[in-house]
Amino acid sequence: MRASDVLKITPEGLYCPEGDFHIDPPKPVPRALITHGHSDHARAGHGAVLATRETLAIMAARYGEAFAARSQAAEPGKPIALGGVNVNFHPAGHVLGSAQILLDVGGYRLVVSGDYKRRDDPTAAPFELLRCDAFVSEATFGLPVFTHPPDAVEVGKLMASVAANPDRTHLVGAYSLGKAQRLIALIRHAGYDAPIGLHGAMVAVTRLYESLGANFGDLVPVARDGDARQQRGVVLCPPSAVTDRWSRRFADPVTCFASGWMRVRARARQRGVELPLIVSDHADWPELTRTVLETGCSELWVTHGQEDALVHWALQQGIAAHPLRLLGYDDDGDGA
Repeated sequence: MRASDVLKITPEGLYCPEGDFHIDPPKPVPRALITHGHSDHARAGHGAVLATRETLAIMAARYGEAFAARSQAAEPGKPIALGGVNVNFHPAGHVLGSAQILLDVGGYRLVVSGDYKRRDDPTAAPFELLRCDAFVSEATFGLPVFTHPPDAVEVGKLMASVAANPDRTHLVGAYSLGKAQRLIALIRHAGYDAPIGLHGAMVAVTRLYESLGANFGDLVPVARDGDARQQRGVVLCPPSAVTDRWSRRFADPVTCFASGWMRVRARARQRGVELPLIVSDHADWPELTRTVLETGCSELWVTHGQEDALVHWALQQGIAAHPLRLLGYDDDGDGA
């Protein structure tokens, strides 16, 4: 059996005929399995959605309770039979509720990773390595140049700047789902106990995290209107807000951006970022290659990013590798 016997590439994305479902389809379909809540993977309008409890809660918060005609929560580690396929969700370590989806067809094991990372994250269940025959991997940072430094080092840069510039607000651009909450947790772990400001676009999903068990300390929503020149310390906002009119209400802010793309200095300069922070919710090149080898897969499908380099590397390892070049997926979790 080969991966193409289990999954087909269709205009609606990856389709499993044996189980009659799509995985992370970019268009509405009758039955969808969703790896996580980022909008390039989780869309509204499907007939039925199967995802983790947390991902369903995120979709309801973002799209409304009627985001699908029906929904079912998948409990990680407990298989569900769909046609002739046993489906199992396992933690991916990307964001709250993120999962890899294991398809077992008569003992042939195929894993769709969704987005994943191997690093510790207090806001997400840790990545679970799955042995498999075929692996469908993301490759957002699938180039050797992308080796992310330790998170503590990058957050340490932010804390040092806050201490050195107590009269300046540090505006940190970060994606609203996953990255912002992880940054808050990392900042608290670094010993920062002052209130952290939140752009209005981040409040609802952060409160959702708290309702599901997260403890972020004192968070203060920053009003959309009014004078914010007295605001100090750290304020988190969507990447686009760092340079728009909203940011002009702060007096002499330090502009920061937390993303794996900050490894590329030209991107930081283009965005006018004063303090780039290389903090990513995706696997870097060493993590991608290590994961592929540790799965023991004999076949690799690569999608969502720098496909060709990872395919070339895998072929050199004797792994049958193919780029998928699927349309409709963006780097939603790293603010590209």
